[in-house]
Amino acid sequence: MKEEAFLLLPFHEKLYLAYMKTYHLPILVETDEDGVFIVSCPLYKGCHSYGKNIDEALANLKEVAEMCIAEQEQPASNQFIGIREMELTINATA
Repeated sequence: MKEEAFLLLPFHEKLYLAYMKTYHLPILVETDEDGVFIVSCPLYKGCHSYGKNIDEALANLKEVAEMCIAEQEQPASNQFIGIREMELTINATA
């Protein structure tokens, strides 16, 4: 929120925002064989969910992430770096 907009807020809203913390979490998105979206946050153990579409899956994951943060506060000691794709050729006759 820009400072100018913040200054125009009523006091009770400023107080509420002063106690809020914003997290930027990496999210992995997959689909299974039935087309269901599976989403997870690798920073928190057990932070997974799913949905019929990406919006539903992310909304469900948001609830799970809020619970993970409330329980653990600090994410796992691993730092998320990114996703890479690896090409692998195997012997199809084996």
